[in-house]
Amino acid sequence: MLETTALPRKATLFPPLDTRYQVETPEGIDLPLRPAGLMVRALAFSIDLAMRGLILGVLFIVLAMLGKLGAGLGSLLIFVVSWWYMVLFEVLNQGRSPGKQWMGLRVVQDDGTPIGWSASLLRNLLRFVDLLPFGYFLGAISCLQHSNFKRLGDIAAGTLVIYREQPLTRPQLPPAQPRRPAFTPTLAEQRAILGFAERQAELSDARVYELASILAQPLQVPAPQAVAELNGIAHGLLGPA
Repeated sequence: MLETTALPRKATLFPPLDTRYQVETPEGIDLPLRPAGLMVRALAFSIDLAMRGLILGVLFIVLAMLGKLGAGLGSLLIFVVSWWYMVLFEVLNQGRSPGKQWMGLRVVQDDGTPIGWSASLLRNLLRFVDLLPFGYFLGAISCLQHSNFKRLGDIAAGTLVIYREQPLTRPQLPPAQPRRPAFTPTLAEQRAILGFAERQAELSDARVYELASILAQPLQVPAPQAVAELNGIAHGLLGPA
């Protein structure tokens, strides 16, 4: 008895790992976000670092023609590009610097809302802490230890680097005249019909007719015309495009 009661207690100490970060919107909708790990963030930062170097290199070539005035402006530009490059892109480009956009990432607040000026300034000003004592050491340790891969600047600013969700596109259905089924199909039957129509392009003709014959029986569809009838019902379920 002692062993059987101890096992559940031990299990509660080690919750299962989850790469999703759940956010509940004010409307009560659960919004799953996928935090970005250390390696992909490091690649995005490297791209941004190269972009800043390229921008400064081009500007210094132009400023070199202005003599001492160009040298003074160059010092000012180093400060602006070093500290405001990330902030401007994150706030004005939906949390995406060029490096993050290239790697499919974006920065958001912990509640999933777009990042603001104060949060972006704080997370980027604290980047020098993440760089201590050398080579982004503290930032890397923080990312590896945090459940949502946050560096110290993200923890202080209440921000999160996530993968940008790609818009879902529904596959094209085979051409057919919309039809109504003989009776109202259940939700599971509707899903089966739509799944059959959407996947036809991936299946062989023999497999298409085999699946159509299975679906035709409960839907009271004649077997010889099963494929065309089911495609028509699928169009009817989706309604006008």
